[in-house]
Parts: sequence; structure tokens; C-alpha cells
Amino acid sequence: MLDQITAMHVFARVAALGNLSAAARALGISPNMATKHVGALENRLGVKLLHRTTRKVTLTEPGRRYLESVERILTELAEAEALITAERHEVTGTLRVNVPVSLGVRELAPLMPEFSRLYPALTVDMGFNDRMVDLVEEGWDMAIRIGHIHDQTLVARRLAPCRLQVAGSPAYLIERGTPKTVAELTSHNCLAYTLLSHTGPRQWMFGNDGTVVVPIKGNYLGSNGEALIEAAVAGQGLIYEPSFLLGEHLRSGKLVPLTLDHPPMELPGIFAIHPSNRRPPAKVRAFIDFIATRFGARLSGVGHRAQPG
Repeated sequence: MLDQITAMHVFARVAALGNLSAAARALGISPNMATKHVGALENRLGVKLLHRTTRKVTLTEPGRRYLESVERILTELAEAEALITAERHEVTGTLRVNVPVSLGVRELAPLMPEFSRLYPALTVDMGFNDRMVDLVEEGWDMAIRIGHIHDQTLVARRLAPCRLQVAGSPAYLIERGTPKTVAELTSHNCLAYTLLSHTGPRQWMFGNDGTVVVPIKGNYLGSNGEALIEAAVAGQGLIYEPSFLLGEHLRSGKLVPLTLDHPPMELPGIFAIHPSNRRPPAKVRAFIDFIATRFGARLSGVGHRAQPG
């Protein structure tokens, strides 16, 4: 079945030039193919659009009425394509980006004024939640995610490393003692994050590749890192979270980093993800490039204080 839009283009060009061969040359197709396109339109509509003679082609009355509609449709189509092409090259419109709550509030939100100054024609609609959203089904242009990206339908760009750190408040460590090995964690109150996809909430993993698995127990589990941090600061137990979330409290001394006999696991990183079935528009590329250049500086280095004995 021949393409209807292409047939409309052929018909409009034939009408303008008054000759099938001339229209075919202008469009870069054979006269035979041009004839087929016009014939397909006439068969589809059930009317004759053109009077053909050996010297020229003229419009029938239905052909003149149809040409008016065709020209309007082709003009609107060209305008729509121009608009979409502009959006692919210009940073305009609305960018819907989904981000984890803590990372979004602590690290992304402070960067938004600068981003908006760079791209004043773009509106950012930022959604904050820690669940794995379906970008296509829920209408997100992109997302920022921490850890493993298993979905092969997504394109992922690593923005920054993500290191974990075990920490506790000075009061907790004085009362319960400071563990020196990962095995000692089993006797401590460990505050667990319930949305860990790779371990579950009742295991902590250590070693650079996460092969040292330690079972933990504790009286508080939560699906938000900030809530667990507040509980740890208040002295409820130990916490094992990304160092960028703990940085402020480590620098202030409200939390103390622990040095154990196995290093904390390093997650694959912090990633920007977007659907792979289409090239990302300019607004997505601009946001990812901006965040990538800023995250290295913001997420590097965490001030440490000495551990209490």
C-alpha cells in the first residue's frame, strides 16, 4: 500500500506543474511511480482527480476541492515537523525528570536556579520519589537513579560515583561501643533501608565488589534515607547510606564514620536514564550534561571526624 502523505505530495506537485513527468523529476521519482501515487489516491477517494492528456494534466472539480485540503494538510504537517525539529535542537518546552527524594532535595534542587538561568525557555517538572518509575508509561522524559540499572530498554549515563558509609552518633557509639569488624555489626541495632533492590533490608554488603554479606537486625526500617539518617543522628542505631547523604552530619560531628575490616561497597554509580527507543531531545541532553559537570564537584569528598573510643 502506497504512503498516503507521499501521494498527497505527488498530487500537489503535479497540480502545480501541470505535468506528471515534471512533477516526478522534481520529487526524484519515476513518472511511473508518480502515476501510481495519483492512481492510489483516486482509488482511495473513488473520484477522478486529474484530467490527463498527452500534453498536460488539469484538475477535475473534485481535484480542485481536494487540492485545497491537501495543501492545508501539507502546510500543517511541515509546521509540525519544524516545531519538533526545533525542540530537538533548542532547549525549550517542559522537562519532566524523576529523581530520588534525598538526592533530589539535597543535590539537585540547589542546582536548579543556575540551570534555569542557562535555559530560561525551559520549564523543569521534577518528581521526587524513590520507587522505580516507568518512564514511558508515566510520561517522564528521564530520571536520575542510584545503583544498578537492569532495564535494557533504557540508556544510562553515569554521572558520579556512589560510595556507602557506615556511621553512628557519638552517643550511640559511647553507649553500645564502636564496632571494628563487619561481623560485630550483627550485635548492633542497624537501621535498614527497605528499597534496596540488590540485597533487601536485612543484609549489608561490604568489599569493593559487595561479596562480603553481613546479616543485620534492627528495630527501625524505612523507605526514605533521610528518615533513617535522622534516627541515626538521634542515637537509635547505625546507618549504612551513600556518603553524600551523610556528609553534612559527618562534617558537623553528629554522625561518626566507622572504619571496619572490610571497605564499604561502592555502588555502580549515580545515573541519568532515558528511553532508548528514541534520540533524546535537546532539553534532556542539556540537563544531563549540566548535572554531569556539577555532580563531580558536589559529591566528591566528605569531611570526617575522629571516632570515639
